[in-house]
Amino acid sequence: MVIKYSKHFLNKLEDLIAESEYILRYERGNFQSGWCLLKDTKVIVINKFFATDGKINCLLDIIKSIAIDVDGLGEKNAKLYLELSQTELEL
Repeated sequence: MVIKYSKHFLNKLEDLIAESEYILRYERGNFQSGWCLLKDTKVIVINKFFATDGKINCLLDIIKSIAIDVDGLGEKNAKLYLELSQTELEL
């Protein structure tokens, strides 16, 4: 799968996360992006000052490292998740 660094692709990734059990938050601060578990709430925190390509790279790394239940996703997001999970990321 070809990764496009555009606002449209970022929106697709955000929709994928929104359908999962994770909560996506953009926060400001001097921190590394990542995901965490807070009192049984799964939260993904991204630095809101990252450029679009930085946000996409963080979300792709996070999506590849967490387990998302495909059965709970819609058809388009399930297909996107399966494509992303099979894609090798090149830096």
